[in-house]
Amino acid sequence: MEGKLWNALYQLVEQLHSGRRQKRQQYSDKTILMVYLWAVLHDRPVFWACQCDNWHGMCPTSDPPSPATMSRRLRNESFANLLNDLEKAYRQKFNQSLCKWIDAMPLPIGNSSGDPQAGYGRAANGKAKGYKFYAIYDPSGAVDAWRVCPMNVSEKKMSCRLVRDTSFEGYLVGDGEYDNNILYEMAGARGIVLLAPKRKGKKLGHRRHSRHRLRSIELQTRPFGKMLLHRRAGIDRFFGSWASWSSGIKHLPAWVRGLRRVRQWVQAKLIVLYAWRIKQRLTA
Repeated sequence: MEGKLWNALYQLVEQLHSGRRQKRQQYSDKTILMVYLWAVLHDRPVFWACQCDNWHGMCPTSDPPSPATMSRRLRNESFANLLNDLEKAYRQKFNQSLCKWIDAMPLPIGNSSGDPQAGYGRAANGKAKGYKFYAIYDPSGAVDAWRVCPMNVSEKKMSCRLVRDTSFEGYLVGDGEYDNNILYEMAGARGIVLLAPKRKGKKLGHRRHSRHRLRSIELQTRPFGKMLLHRRAGIDRFFGSWASWSSGIKHLPAWVRGLRRVRQWVQAKLIVLYAWRIKQRLTA
């Protein structure tokens, strides 16, 4: 299965990039991307993928780039654009659903880590240090919009950015963290009906509320609204299955530190997941 998955990744990268090198470049962005994806696929550091012995005869070049070259080229804008194009190409292979789910997944690191960009925030079992993956997930199997930030960044703040990044019109369902007037206004202005249950014990009070929030509260009393809230657990299953898959996103490994590297690693993990899901769909 690993060989078939790798072949699918390689073929799509071939379609997106001709393999031509820019001036004074020994390796094309395509080669740099394939080396990086090989490391991510096997949950190994980049320098591991720079050794031919670890490729089992599947290396795209007889002389892989050095770790120093990889470190420098991974910071290039052209590489980031190619990674974005690859993710977009895979995401377009999934259908668009009328209802999507929004939530966040903690990516903790050790408390003794010296990562200056990591933050302390709420995790599954209390507080932890690290980052969070914020996502709008489509039940068809793709992430419609996502961001990675330090764990101490507010979910309300990030949810506004996610809604701004997405372009669909339909229903967006989240938990009580997203029951916020500002978010309701932003979603309503974009043609999105946000549903988020009130927190237990919280009352509306006497202040003015968004009409979109009041509409959502009324919708949640109907069978259709209750059904949408019930199905929101699908994003928890997505996070759980992604974490339990052999090449999934279990935690941040020791060689992934700093916001840029974390975002890049999460994006590559998403691409590998898309390739695996499409392969599963074709063989079903």
